[in-house]
Amino acid sequence: MNGPWYIEMLARNGDVLHRHQVATLPIRLGRSYDNDFIIDDAYAAPQHAVIEAREDGELVLRDLGTKNGVIHRGRRYPSLLLTGDTEIRIGHTTLRVRGASFAVAPEMLDRTRHGWEGLAPGLVGILLIACVVLFTAWLSDTQSFQPVRYLQALAWGVGGGLLWAGAWAFGNRLFGRHVRLGRHLFVLGSALGAATAYKIVSSMAAYAFSWESLTRYSTHVAIVIAAVMLYHHLNTVKPHQGRRFAVTCLILAILGSGLVLMTNEQRTGQLADSPYMSILLQPSMRVSPDHSVDEFMGDVDKLKATLDVERTKKFKDSGEDD
Repeated sequence: MNGPWYIEMLARNGDVLHRHQVATLPIRLGRSYDNDFIIDDAYAAPQHAVIEAREDGELVLRDLGTKNGVIHRGRRYPSLLLTGDTEIRIGHTTLRVRGASFAVAPEMLDRTRHGWEGLAPGLVGILLIACVVLFTAWLSDTQSFQPVRYLQALAWGVGGGLLWAGAWAFGNRLFGRHVRLGRHLFVLGSALGAATAYKIVSSMAAYAFSWESLTRYSTHVAIVIAAVMLYHHLNTVKPHQGRRFAVTCLILAILGSGLVLMTNEQRTGQLADSPYMSILLQPSMRVSPDHSVDEFMGDVDKLKATLDVERTKKFKDSGEDD
């Protein structure tokens, strides 16, 4: 490792907070002002450690007999070989030492889409959230029209969306340097819009064509939409870890769907959700022919015969036990 050498102070997410150049060895580290690199940390000793070169030219950091020592990957070392990627902790300060000959990674492709962030996606996201909230309130409204109820629903919906996106924006600032509140609002609004659109379209198709599965398995579609939303939130924070985030969200979606299936099996004996339509539609929208009363009564007779056979069998079994 050739000089000059650069001592980097790192944040918790690995970002470089400060970089200091030192031209000669040895390099003395500590809290006192006579060191080559001053560590402003109450848990660092005045003369804490020294960096020296071995005979083969590799750098070695040596603890100078301090109370808190030098920590690497959770373990304390009296001396430690330094590569360009070795991170050490002195007190509460994380450091890394690299020489001028250290090979940096190639330039990364910028996938952050800077043109779609800021005010524009934020306003679109808020508009989508507001539309979903007002539409949902209108569907569930069974009383006379009162604007205050819609204003309350709008305030709660937009406020909750801002809190959700604000939490992600805080994480974005903490782990990705930029806030990107507008992008997170757009992701949330798009997910809510997609879930609402599927609910409407699936209910209409299920009612018109008697496609019961569209509503009885709609929970799994909502889980998929939530997983996609989570992926885009994470990908906004760290755009270059998309494959890892995609696998994580896929696993979470599979686990969530499996949990729903097991819950339905334990509760009702069936994997599907209970038949329920939250949207009332006009009879004129029906495309599939309606079943006649005779067909219905025939199904009832078949069910009655099956129940009678099972009841008779249970009665005989109980008689034999007596």
